[in-house]
Formats: sequence, C-alpha cells, structure tokens
Amino acid sequence: MIDPAVKRCLGQMIKGVQVVAGSHDGVTRAYTSHWVSQVSFEEPVVMASVSPKHDTWPLIERSGRFTVSLLAADQITEGQYFSYPGRKFRYVVPEFLQESDGHPVVPNCIAWFSCAVFQTVPMLDHMLVFARIDAHGEGRLKEPPLLYSSRHGWRVTGDKAREPGVSIRDQLLARLGDAVGDGDGGED
Repeated sequence: MIDPAVKRCLGQMIKGVQVVAGSHDGVTRAYTSHWVSQVSFEEPVVMASVSPKHDTWPLIERSGRFTVSLLAADQITEGQYFSYPGRKFRYVVPEFLQESDGHPVVPNCIAWFSCAVFQTVPMLDHMLVFARIDAHGEGRLKEPPLLYSSRHGWRVTGDKAREPGVSIRDQLLARLGDAVGDGDGGED
C-alpha cells in the first residue's frame, strides 16, 4: 500500500488520457489509461502499463497487439466509460469503439496508434508492455487533449506556459555565452 503522503504527491502528476484496446478471436475490450508513454526518439516505441486483472490483458497477451486512442478534452464521457471494466456497464456503448483500418479506436480521438508488442515486463501489480507503432491515424490533432490527475481529476489543457515570442532556450544560451565569456570554463 502506498503511503498517503506519497500518494498525495504522486496525485499531482498530470498526464494525457488514452484508451487502450485489445482484440483477439472477435472479442475487443478497452480501458482508460494515463500510463502510456513514448519511450524512444529513434523508433516509434511506446510503453503501456496494463493490469493483468483487466479483461483487456489476455487479449493483448494472445494477439501481441493493442491500439492507443489519444482522447480530446471533450471526450470525458468516453474516458469515464472505459475507466471501468466494460462488464460493469454491460458493454452498453459499443459506438465508443469503431474499426479504423481494422484497428479498434475511439471515434473522433486526437490520434490513434496500432502497436505490435515486442517485450513485456511484469511489475508488482501491472505488466509493462513495450510495443512498436506499426499503424496510425490522425484525428483532431488541433484539439486540446484530455488530462487526468488522481488528485485533481479530469482536466483540459490550458494556455501556453510561456509568453509568445519569448524563448527560454535562447535566454539560457545567452547566459551560457556570458558565463563562458567570463572565463567560467564553459567546457563540458
């Protein structure tokens, strides 16, 4: 069990919301996640965290595949629906998943990826699943993404964090140039 103080701190982390779906032998299941991450710059590789207790896991395990739909800020209903095992809702909203080029995706999402699993790593209560993106679709790329924090709940991406025309990088490089110019030993 996570210490309550640590849990409050972890709850401050805010991440994008995705729906991860798996299909095998005509059965498709999906779950809401905010634990999917890009893990490589050189290759299109992602990592998803999946509970082996969820009905999606056996489908991913058997097929060696999953899809990821990135939710837009106006897709809280879809996010909430898939945040519970579908069996609790008796799978009453089949229109929340559609086939796109043969892949189960959330309609009108920001973008989606189809992924081929190449490695799984068991953790204490989840499986980390590493996969290469081998198909994708662009949706509403200009829409703000849906975000989630266990402490703050569902959120919408807000305003830009810096003023237009201000380059923090350029300011830091100027300071570096000044430091090197002062004989501060700019060698790495």
